[in-house]
Parts: sequence; structure tokens; C-alpha cells
Amino acid sequence: MSQFVAHTPETAPASSKPMVEGSLKKFGYVPAPVANMATSPDLLGTFMGNIGAFDKTTLTAMEREVVIMAMATHVECHYCVAMHSTMLAGQDVEADVIDALREREPLADDRLEAIRRFAIAVITKHGGVAPEELAAFLDAGYTRRNALEVVLGIGTYTMSTFANRLTGAKLDAAFENYRWEGHSAH
Repeated sequence: MSQFVAHTPETAPASSKPMVEGSLKKFGYVPAPVANMATSPDLLGTFMGNIGAFDKTTLTAMEREVVIMAMATHVECHYCVAMHSTMLAGQDVEADVIDALREREPLADDRLEAIRRFAIAVITKHGGVAPEELAAFLDAGYTRRNALEVVLGIGTYTMSTFANRLTGAKLDAAFENYRWEGHSAH
């Protein structure tokens, strides 16, 4: 049982209320991560602002999803993996691509595989990637700006994955078809 409150528009702290209400309007319900993070208006506001910043980067939507899924599977955030798998399926991404991301397996698309490997290197080496890892990323057609945008994505989704695990975010019904429990192999 979670020791955190899943807030509604009625129970959310005043500073979180507009964000909770906005999520309710956008999704038709308040997603568990928003409901839980609402306890800290600063965390919720920073996370939402960072999502907006990450969405404006020069990375494509699919490249951003690869970064998010690399982060989410690495820290075993059941909610993020299920949610982003559902979003990918809704964008008509092929099932084998979604499965590979969920299972931490190489992607058939060389460019997407390059960003997946780079994101994992950034995550596991705490930013201290080897020169050859950066070179492989750049050789795949990415830029140094893209490398820093990967860091932005990882930072953004570190907040949500850690908060979801800390608060025990319950999986919303909308993502149940892509439930993911994780595994300990890294």
C-alpha cells in the first residue's frame, strides 16, 4: 500500500490543482503519476515543463520514445514502460519494435539502435561515455546537440520513473494491455 496520496482536482495542493485539472481534461482521468506527484507542485511542474522542453528538441518523436524506453526499462518503471508502449502502439509502431524496446533488445533500425545504445551508455555510465561511444552516436548521423538532448530526456524521465517507483504509482486501465513487470537482468 502506498504511503502517498493520489490527488484529485479537489484534493491537490493549490499550486498543483491547475496541472491536475489539465491532465484530467487531456486524458479524461488523472494519470496515477500526476495524481501522486501533485503532492509536490515543484516536482510536478518541473516534470511537466521538462516534458515540453524535451518534446521541442531536434530529436524525432520516435527517437525521444527510444530514450524514454531505455530509461524506463533500465530503472524498471512498470508504469512508464506500459504507458509508452501503449503510446507507441497508438502511433502504429510495429510490435517487434515495441517488444525489442520492452525487452532491452537491439533495434533493427540502425539509427534508432544508435540512440538506444547511446542512451544506455549515458544512463549506465552517469554521463561518462567513452569517446568511441560518442563517436558511434555521431557516426549514425546524430549531433552533439542531440547528445545533450538525450541527457535532457534522461533527466526528465529520471524524475518520473523514480517518483513512480517511490509512490507506487498504480497502472491506469488505459495501459493494462501493455502491463510490464520488469526483470532484474540488465
